[in-house]
Amino acid sequence: MTKWDKSKLPSRHTTVGPDRAPHRSYYYAMGLTEAEIDQPFVGVATCWNEAAPCNIDLSRQAQSVKQGVKEAEGTPREFTTITVTDGIAMGHQGMKSSLASRDAIADTVELTVRGHCYDALVGLAGCDKSLPGMMMAMLRLNIPSVFMYGGSILPGKYKGKDVTVVDVFEAVGQHAAGNMSDEELHELECVACPSAGACGGQFTANTMATVSEAIGLALPGSAGTPAPYEERDRWAVESGKAVMNLVKLNLRPRDIVTRKSLENAAVVVGATGGSTNAGLHLPAMAHEAGIDFTMDDVVAIMRRTPYIADLKPGGKYVAFDVYKVGGIPVIIKALLDAGLLHGDCMTVTGKTLAENHKDVVFPLDQDVIFPVSKAISTTGGVVGLKGNLAPDGAIVKIAGMKTLRFEGSALCFDSEEEAFAAVDQRAYKPGDIIVIRYEGPKGGPGMREMLSTTAAIYGQGMGEQVALITDGRFSGATRGFCIGHVGPEAAVGGPIALLRNGDRIVIDAEKGSIDTLVPEAELAARRAAWQPRRTDYNAGALWKYAQLVGPAHLGAVTHPGGAAETHVYADQ
Repeated sequence: MTKWDKSKLPSRHTTVGPDRAPHRSYYYAMGLTEAEIDQPFVGVATCWNEAAPCNIDLSRQAQSVKQGVKEAEGTPREFTTITVTDGIAMGHQGMKSSLASRDAIADTVELTVRGHCYDALVGLAGCDKSLPGMMMAMLRLNIPSVFMYGGSILPGKYKGKDVTVVDVFEAVGQHAAGNMSDEELHELECVACPSAGACGGQFTANTMATVSEAIGLALPGSAGTPAPYEERDRWAVESGKAVMNLVKLNLRPRDIVTRKSLENAAVVVGATGGSTNAGLHLPAMAHEAGIDFTMDDVVAIMRRTPYIADLKPGGKYVAFDVYKVGGIPVIIKALLDAGLLHGDCMTVTGKTLAENHKDVVFPLDQDVIFPVSKAISTTGGVVGLKGNLAPDGAIVKIAGMKTLRFEGSALCFDSEEEAFAAVDQRAYKPGDIIVIRYEGPKGGPGMREMLSTTAAIYGQGMGEQVALITDGRFSGATRGFCIGHVGPEAAVGGPIALLRNGDRIVIDAEKGSIDTLVPEAELAARRAAWQPRRTDYNAGALWKYAQLVGPAHLGAVTHPGGAAETHVYADQ
């Protein structure tokens, strides 16, 4: 039995010395022994809830994490935090809560750990915003931490083909266009999501799960196993043991997440055609560690990264297929072999990224992941755009797109609801560029995703014939010429607020440009006449979020970050 020296561990404030007798009495009340109170306390945080399949398995996996912590002579303390699940929140006012939930997750995990003086953290997350939220908390607290993904959903089967929830969103458009019957739509919705787990394509959850391994905060191989598989419980036990090893080594998240490991994360997002939301979440994670790493940095790395994983929405495979050919380590191995990753970055194993993957063998008898020498395209799946319409930048996923230039006429809407109604009524035409504004971080508030609108356009067979730009976001599941994160946003008077119907816009993803052809003198006159708008959110959590949130290209963060700290929780 290890005799732990708690003189530098936060839990000394609640467990050591005569004056902490009242605190210890609470732990005795919960059945802890004196020996357990003398051990390091490990927070086991999950986003378990009954909101969606993404999170429903996390409580089970947490029990296995606790087993691993106990086997390694630690004392686990389980707690939960919120999740707002995008699949349920999508297409209505509830989506305003989604991005705000990322920061609320980080805040609530921070408050729980601070309030109870935990020494280490294992965080389990399933749905989109919960992954970066949990990793942000780890970086903010800087106690030894291991992240673990709750796992992907298994693909559904419809008419002999693998399907995901995105097929259901697109089927809504097909149904509206008269190309799918009520019965067919109902049959599809009943089979699309056959198990627990997060959305199956390389959407935001799987993108950030891939990031968790590449950035070094998760055990290699831990993110790939589907949620229903009992193998996840083995990974959970190992994650619990791993965090205790990190306590012994005093190896912390900010020793792992560095500028170089953030670059690695951006590379894997580009290489897998991952979600544009990584352009928000990687800068936000960097911000917690006091590292200046903006959307510009993310998209510059993605632009020069080859696209090697043929994954939905741009490709044909899902996360389960990646798992079957060896998981995320195969992707990382391909990129390491090509010299595209910093192999010397430290990870939660106590070894470097290169050391963790030295024995991984790239499988040749599959077409899910390609070696870099046979990349699907030489440019990463996500690129950045700048121009007079987006001086702060914008972002677009080009994986699977045939056309990289689009010129058309603006068709402007001041909310997603207005745009969706127009799409549903087919009140648009080929060559239109649908503009959805006042949906940014402040203007929404909450920077909604637009999957319902984009999926309906695709379902109507118009995905290649129109473009869409917004100061809001797109789901990682969105495909087509859809440009998000346009900044400055409309709510602060950005150029997107000045557009009028019929204005000509040119988008060139090859050049990385997005411009309106409206003369500058005309834009200046419109700017002088522009008036800020109020939202309907003038109290409560979303009001508070709108007061605090910063611009999208800096991660839409809500506090000054690691650079402003005078102390770190772990050193208190």
